[in-house]
Amino acid sequence: MKRVSITILLCFLVIFSCKNESSSTDKYLAVNSSNETSNVSSIEKKVADLLSKMTLEEKIGQMNQYNGFWDLTGPAPEAGNAAKKYDHLRKGYVGSMLNVRGVEDVRKVQKIAVEESRLGIPLIIGFDVIHGYKTLSPIPLAESASWDLEAIKVSAEMAALEASAAGINWTFAPMVDISRDARWGRVMEGAGEDTYLGSKIAVARVKGFQGEDLSISSTIAACAKHFAAYGFAEAGRDYNTADIGTSTLNNVVLPPFKAAKDAGVRTFMNSFNELNGVPATGDKYLQRDILKDKWEFDGFVVSDWGSITEMIAHGFAKDGNHAAEIAANAGSDMDMESYLYVNELAKLVKDGKVKESVIDDAARRILRVKFELGLFDDPYKYLDEAREKEVTGSKKLHDAALDMAKKSIVLLKNENNVLPLKKEGKNIAVIGALASDKTSPLGSWRIAAEDNSAVSVLEGLSAYKGNTITYAKGADVVVGEPNFITEIKINSTNKSEFGKAIATAKSADVVIMVLGEHGFQSGEGRSRTDLGLPGVQQELLEAVFKVNKNIVLVLNNGRPLAINWAHENIPAILEAWQLGTQSGNAIAQVLYGDYNPSGKLPMSFPRHVGQVPLYYNYKNTGRPSLPGPDVVFWSHYQDEKNDPLYVFGHGLSYTTFEYNNLKVKNLYKNSKNVTVSVTVTNTGKYKGKEVAQLYLKDEYASVTRPVRELKGFELVELNPSESKEIEFTLSEKELGFFNNQNQFVVEPGNFKVFVGGSSKAQLEANFKL
Repeated sequence: MKRVSITILLCFLVIFSCKNESSSTDKYLAVNSSNETSNVSSIEKKVADLLSKMTLEEKIGQMNQYNGFWDLTGPAPEAGNAAKKYDHLRKGYVGSMLNVRGVEDVRKVQKIAVEESRLGIPLIIGFDVIHGYKTLSPIPLAESASWDLEAIKVSAEMAALEASAAGINWTFAPMVDISRDARWGRVMEGAGEDTYLGSKIAVARVKGFQGEDLSISSTIAACAKHFAAYGFAEAGRDYNTADIGTSTLNNVVLPPFKAAKDAGVRTFMNSFNELNGVPATGDKYLQRDILKDKWEFDGFVVSDWGSITEMIAHGFAKDGNHAAEIAANAGSDMDMESYLYVNELAKLVKDGKVKESVIDDAARRILRVKFELGLFDDPYKYLDEAREKEVTGSKKLHDAALDMAKKSIVLLKNENNVLPLKKEGKNIAVIGALASDKTSPLGSWRIAAEDNSAVSVLEGLSAYKGNTITYAKGADVVVGEPNFITEIKINSTNKSEFGKAIATAKSADVVIMVLGEHGFQSGEGRSRTDLGLPGVQQELLEAVFKVNKNIVLVLNNGRPLAINWAHENIPAILEAWQLGTQSGNAIAQVLYGDYNPSGKLPMSFPRHVGQVPLYYNYKNTGRPSLPGPDVVFWSHYQDEKNDPLYVFGHGLSYTTFEYNNLKVKNLYKNSKNVTVSVTVTNTGKYKGKEVAQLYLKDEYASVTRPVRELKGFELVELNPSESKEIEFTLSEKELGFFNNQNQFVVEPGNFKVFVGGSSKAQLEANFKL
């Protein structure tokens, strides 16, 4: 039935109606033919028609999601839990499967659902396509450092293209959690600490994944996660409690989710954490009152893995039956791997604890998205072996991954213009296990990617033939071969190869040290209390520095690190994150100046872990500064500065930029907008890109406001000596905020506006509303 149109199928039914055999898809098309042939019925009518033909158990089945539960290359399971799941699939009691990938395997499970169940309702196939499928772009935090919304959108498009060719039609991305705590491992999966930037990136990713038409087979449904406040887990410890106030919820946490909803995201995922004593999976206020009622979201909500049953451990549900009751009534539409909906909901309906209208609403939402994906037109539309072979790992994907990787790199420091490197006549020492690693640069959340498939830094440098490259490992970062689910073992003792590294560095003109975290040191369950270089790497750095101070430090990491010593001593520092498949090529092109770095930090880098959570848009407090000489009574640390090592929005270039001629006009009262203009000039020797950033300070309000907030940015490319006037528009959306009665207000008062190349922008103007 591959690529067979509805019209042809209906003709087939008419011509061959005398035959006894027909597929389950034909069964559905037959009962629904009056709607389909008219070609004017809305999706809502189609959903309602199908829903009217479903039993209670079949409706609940749509709310049930299973992980791939048997080896699809072998026979169907005959006993145990896998056999029960297989029976559910055949009965139409499974609405979605995840972690089934590849055309061959997806076809097998889809065929069972479509051709063996009573109504032949197709599955939606989900997968964690976080920063690519097999061909990987940089981790999302790195992509966010580009501040290039179009590039981020294209990156998601490429991920959707490759994943859809493998039979996948739903990704559990983007993660739009705001987080201010670098200890939390999942910062690598989001857009950083800022709500405004995070909201813009959420929209770019949703539009990239979903395109303009979900029914096109190169697009996939997106999922905004984790709803809500997961990034505020106490102490940065994954799965931990979140405890925040109304102002933070409304003004910091929720806006990226609202932006994703407004961009048309078709699914949401709830969260592992509790908020105000209520696990997010069972939070009616979040899922029904805000998302489905106030925001009028008409897609569906999926639980996170097992999070429904985890409400028992939270102490919020007494048992599985109770957990299913709470989750369903709260608005969690699909159960990911708790098995509770399929086992408990029918009884709960019969006992009157869950209304059948709740089940109808959830099933309707899920079916609606399946219709929008075009799965009822052709359940096998994503299953084309020729397309899978053509698309997977194609040059188009690699070119896009390289472009995104280069744009994600941030130049943190470049004292005495050490960078870019000269391309000829230099003896370069390359030190660090990560320099030769072809797996770690892939980062976390790369389930479909093959080990050793990344371009290493050494390989990238080898494309430049004019210099002599000598490599020494120095020390391993980790012990053994890490994987996605096991604890990482850090090399904290083995320094046996220090000597070779030191000897190599002694005779070099310049030393490139590639240090940082292994790709599996960040991600889910990967919280850290120490934000320094892991293991013996700091000792290695200091040992090499003693014999050669001309060092370029290339950082590979999934979170902000505390690198005070390096900042004070190393002349050039490049934040290169975990950049995916084309990592080494991107780093080499930036080191040699074939690409001028333009990235800006999406998270503040602390001086010390004791400062976190750390963020630029903090509140002033009543005691913001030193009241007198040596007086202790103000908001500060005794042993460290308050400010970060590298501020949010920081990032250098091989050229320099100057800001001037800041003007504020068209005040809000008359035009409903405030217009701010500034002139940016390239004052250096290289063509380069600059992210001009606008920050706003509301000097007094009914709810205290941050010292400054990002409210606009523009990426501008300038030739040497070229200038450009940039204009920002501040509307009610930028000028207002949520008060503690959950009302969005724009209050009169005095405002300051700052424009520049980071959150420390000094060019300032004032205006009054």
